Amino acid sequence: MSSYRTVIALPTADRGRAYAFARTLGFETPGELADDGVPEPLRVQLNELTAVMYIPTGGFGWVTSGRTTADSTISECLLSLQVDSPGEVDGIVGRVEAAGGVVVSAPEQKPWGYTATFTDPDGHLWEAIVSEI
Repeated sequence: MSSYRTVIALPTADRGRAYAFARTLGFETPGELADDGVPEPLRVQLNELTAVMYIPTGGFGWVTSGRTTADSTISECLLSLQVDSPGEVDGIVGRVEAAGGVVVSAPEQKPWGYTATFTDPDGHLWEAIVSEI
């Protein structure tokens, strides 16, 4: 079986804002800077096998053959960051609002792990979790 690398593509209304959000949370954003000072393409490296690619909203329909992009108040998926400690969850969530995101649910212990949810500046729903599974 082949090993796959995963790239999750998300639309963004503002590349600079998405870039600042990723950098504030401590993610690598490799690549040459474009005229707007943001790497092109804007790839956020979550780990060695997984990345998020922020694509400008206007170009997202081109990539998806014209499919409608969800409104920022609609969550079609949850991006889950599995971390090693409750302190990492707390640290990520502590930086979210300064990075332009919104804390949706504060860190707390649930039956499936220590978790919190938040949005990025474009309204995409993220979770930081120490899983007990």
